[in-house]
Amino acid sequence: MIYPKIPLAQSIIEICLAKGITNIIISPGSRNAPLTIGFVNNPAFKCYSIADERCAAFVGLGMAQQTAHPVALVCTSGSALLNYYPAFAEAFYSQIPLVVISADRPQSKIDIGDGQTIRQENVFENHSLYNANLHEDVSAENDLKINEAINTAISQKGPVHINAPFEEPLYETVSELSVKVNTFASANVTETISIEDLSEFATIWNNATKKMILVGVNEPNTVNDKVIEAFAKDESVVVLTETTSNLHHDTFINNIDTIITPFTNEDFENFRPDILVTFGGMVVSKRIKAFLRKYKPKHHWHIDSWRAYDTFGALTHHFEVNPNVFFETFLPLTNAIESNYFNQLDAVKALRKLKSEIYLDKIPFSDFKVFDRVIQGLPINSHLQISNSSAIRYAQLIDIHPTIEVYCNRGTSGIDGSTSTAIGAAVANKKPTIFITGDIGFLYDSNALWNSYIPKNFKIILINNGGGGIFRILPGHEETPVFNTFFETSHCLTAENLAKMYGLEYTIASDEVSLESGLIALYAQNEKPCILEVFTPTLQNDSILLQFFKELV
Repeated sequence: MIYPKIPLAQSIIEICLAKGITNIIISPGSRNAPLTIGFVNNPAFKCYSIADERCAAFVGLGMAQQTAHPVALVCTSGSALLNYYPAFAEAFYSQIPLVVISADRPQSKIDIGDGQTIRQENVFENHSLYNANLHEDVSAENDLKINEAINTAISQKGPVHINAPFEEPLYETVSELSVKVNTFASANVTETISIEDLSEFATIWNNATKKMILVGVNEPNTVNDKVIEAFAKDESVVVLTETTSNLHHDTFINNIDTIITPFTNEDFENFRPDILVTFGGMVVSKRIKAFLRKYKPKHHWHIDSWRAYDTFGALTHHFEVNPNVFFETFLPLTNAIESNYFNQLDAVKALRKLKSEIYLDKIPFSDFKVFDRVIQGLPINSHLQISNSSAIRYAQLIDIHPTIEVYCNRGTSGIDGSTSTAIGAAVANKKPTIFITGDIGFLYDSNALWNSYIPKNFKIILINNGGGGIFRILPGHEETPVFNTFFETSHCLTAENLAKMYGLEYTIASDEVSLESGLIALYAQNEKPCILEVFTPTLQNDSILLQFFKELV
């Protein structure tokens, strides 16, 4: 076996191995050579070389999203480290474990004019769950910090930073380890909640005729069927889910904006819940957030092992426990109560469904028409990644098959790494993965394609409307050079030459007939990753979408 000669590098690598961190994404550099040598020469590790650190971090995020286990990111010193920050922040808000290991120069070389140096210690402090600022020499203190960092990433589900200073020479190797590392596991915490803890809340629940459950970003299969059925049978409970909630039942509302956008003030007042229960991550729908901030519930309970955001300015209690554990203890304490809360909304749901079908049948080829066809035609049991901005918002309006797992970077809601994240997820989960994206997000993250790990069954559906279409449906839109240049980012670019450069199959669609044939060809191709680029009319998309909400009543 070949090891780096530098003992500190040996310690980091051996502790990673002991903790089961075997997916290592390395961005080439010189200062991180000791780590690269050690990871690459040990067959226990699966190493990936991705040159662009921003893309590398999002690929790692996608992998960790799927495996629920930390991925290590390894970079050289200087500004390379800063390129990890967008993915690092996303990992923090989406509660995804990442371990950043940055090579650094010794402290004596910082701020003296030496090349490729910045102040790397604590650079992610605002979003890091743990910062391990190591010293050059091997020590029990260093081992403790490395252990604490990795244990924190695993137990608290988030990003951590290990900063390791190395002095030259960097490339020397040895055939035997010179260190004996100390490893220790984090304490195993069994999540429980007692009947006593819940009795007063059960009393509140049993006296309320309007209970709303709102589910944000959620992993598939995290809520058991018994809990789901209990929600579905209670006529005083309305369950609102989002595309990213991965929670399904025929009685649940899975297109929130379609239901509530046409509401009058009287409708909103009638819809105001006595109790709001939330779990899962960030909520996409701006309309439900605006509604609950104005028409506040008397009680808002959030269920999450680690965090509770007061998104609606109404939070009254945070249950620091897994949702399944909570409901399995709580539901036996509840009683059925007479209410028309569910039935009223279910009638609205049926009306909206009918009106939606009528509208979609009559509109011309447009973003809305394309998203409806694409999402309804997704292969069952597939894995879907969606980019931010317009793409995830259109997806919220359309029913999706319950066998399809859906993911989107909603921690920070940025467009900057959606393609890279989707590729990382496809590498990790091995399932057929479809990525739906808009043109601006795709172009922004085009370096995501600059690697040799994209699976053959990875498919990109790129909806190109010639700019940031979401800005056309926001207040303030007007056809001016300033708007078109600085808000919408108008362009005439396509993905054709990018596909050619990176060896992806490429087809286009610009009407319903070519979209149908394009989708058939897309799903038939499994010999290489492919892009289907769909061109939609820039100037019509916004009016078609806005008119949709007017015709739902």
